[in-house]
Amino acid sequence: MNVGDRVRLLTGTEEGIVTRLLDSELVEVAIDNDFTIPVLRREVVVVAQEEGKNFDRTAIEYSAGQMPGKSANASKKDRSKRPSAPVAAKAVQPSLQEALAAVASSGAGVAKIGGPAAGAPKQAAAAKGLFLALVHQSPELLGVTLINNTEADVLFTYGEETSARPYRALAADKLAPKSSTKPLSFLHMKDFETWPAVIIQLLPTRLNGDAAYELLTKRQGFKASTFYSSSRPAPVIGKDAYLFQLDERAAAAITPEKLVQEAPAPTPEPTKPAGVDIAALKAQLSGDAPAKPAAVIAAATPAPTAPVVAPPHEFDLHLEALRPDNKEEMSSTAILRIQLDAFEDALVRALATNMHEIVFIHGMGNGVLRKEIHRQLSRNKDIKFFEDARKEKFGFGATLVRLK
Repeated sequence: MNVGDRVRLLTGTEEGIVTRLLDSELVEVAIDNDFTIPVLRREVVVVAQEEGKNFDRTAIEYSAGQMPGKSANASKKDRSKRPSAPVAAKAVQPSLQEALAAVASSGAGVAKIGGPAAGAPKQAAAAKGLFLALVHQSPELLGVTLINNTEADVLFTYGEETSARPYRALAADKLAPKSSTKPLSFLHMKDFETWPAVIIQLLPTRLNGDAAYELLTKRQGFKASTFYSSSRPAPVIGKDAYLFQLDERAAAAITPEKLVQEAPAPTPEPTKPAGVDIAALKAQLSGDAPAKPAAVIAAATPAPTAPVVAPPHEFDLHLEALRPDNKEEMSSTAILRIQLDAFEDALVRALATNMHEIVFIHGMGNGVLRKEIHRQLSRNKDIKFFEDARKEKFGFGATLVRLK
């Protein structure tokens, strides 16, 4: 099981994508493309093409607009009764998006929607624009490339951002129309979780053109839930790549008025100090004149903050204890999120109020909540140790946490 594998939960109907390998027994799965939950490896199964071979049906395929657990089953078909004679293949009808892209690339007023002409090679419609493409150099190595599928030259800068370093410039050059750069950097699939965010600046320009354009700045991060669905044929280079468009918002032309440099505002002359009354100053220093009272500036009173309330020694994480008035039906992922938020809040308050220990009652269940609590406790430097609480009172459904 690797990052990016599509998996199905054995204990429910949810499907998702593996985004992280937490340890040897636990993985993180993205459900509905944005919500992640920890799941035991033995409770998920990889959705693979082998389903079609073993069960005589096609495996689940996700097209545009489909999400795991919702419209994924639309691609399953019962093919138990197949005709013995070969069936003529139907002409492939391009999608509306491909038709609009064809209009944009050809400049024609009307796109002809239909199958390819007889004998003509099938080609993917090349959308106009500027793209970031991650192209496979090998099964595990990707090259980061910029593609200019426009009619203008583009000045660009390329840099990367990591948690250890806010920005590092790596390349700057001019990209000609209908061309691509050589790989600007390389990324390994095994290091997907630590990939840097890519920061690109783009400035379209035309020689002898009649307009100047504003600078476009794009920061592109990578999430497993959306990265693997971005694979498609890339324009100009003619290869499959993980493709991200950089100019969803076209560069705006700068009006001539903005190009006129405004005159700097005049610098005000320093004011001359007022004259000093020598007689009055002597009288005040000698004590004959009363001294002027100094202005007293009231100190700013800080806004009162609510005191931190210590949690109970035995903190119950069951949903009926956290939300006794709740009557709506909730999914298991939503309940787990509520329980983890309550656990984190109680642990912070226990540390802030100098508690020596606290017991979290999480119950047995399928062990996902207990596993996630133990994972977070093992990473907290303020925890002395944690262990299963008294078994005669809680069984294996509670964890005792000793704080430093």
